[in-house]
Amino acid sequence: MAELATIARPYAEALFKACVAEGSDLAGATAWLDELSAIASHPQLRQVADSPKVTAEQVLGVITGVARTALPGIAKNFLRTVIDNGRLRVLPEIAAQFRALVNQTKGASDAVVVSAFEIDSSALAELAATLEKRFGRRLHLTVKVDPSLIGGVRVVVGDEVLDTSVKARLEQMKAVLTA
Repeated sequence: MAELATIARPYAEALFKACVAEGSDLAGATAWLDELSAIASHPQLRQVADSPKVTAEQVLGVITGVARTALPGIAKNFLRTVIDNGRLRVLPEIAAQFRALVNQTKGASDAVVVSAFEIDSSALAELAATLEKRFGRRLHLTVKVDPSLIGGVRVVVGDEVLDTSVKARLEQMKAVLTA
C-alpha cells in the first residue's frame, strides 16, 4: 500500500495546486475525482485499459463517456495525464490523497461510522456533533452498516478508531476472562 501512496502523492498534490491556481471549486473537483476513481476501479474498465490493442485516447473516451457528469477541462487533462503515464490503477489512491489535502485546508477529516443498524438523519446529526467535539475538527461522515457489531458504533477518523460496539465490549470481556 505504501507504494501506491508514494505514486499517488505527486498526482494528488499537482491536481490540488492546479485547482487552487485555477480557482476551481475543490468540492466539485473532489466529486468528479471520486467518480473517475469509481469508474477506474471497475474490473471491466481495467481489462479494457490493460489491453495492448486499446489506445490511451480510446480509454479516455470510454471513461469520459461513462462519467455521469460533464468533466471540466482540468479533469480531462488530469485524466489524460494519468492514463498516458499508466497510472489508472492508482486513481482511487490519488482521490483519497486529494480529499485529504482538501480536508486539511478546511480543517476537516473524513470519518467512517460503522453501525449495527441504519442511522436516521437526526441521530446522525447528533452523532456528528458529538464526534466533532471528540475529535476537535469538522467531520465528513460516511455510514456503513455491519450487523455483526450487534449494537453501538465504530468510528474511524484517519488512523484513530473509537469503538463503542457491543462486539468490541464482548471481545474485551472475553480477553479479561481468559487472561
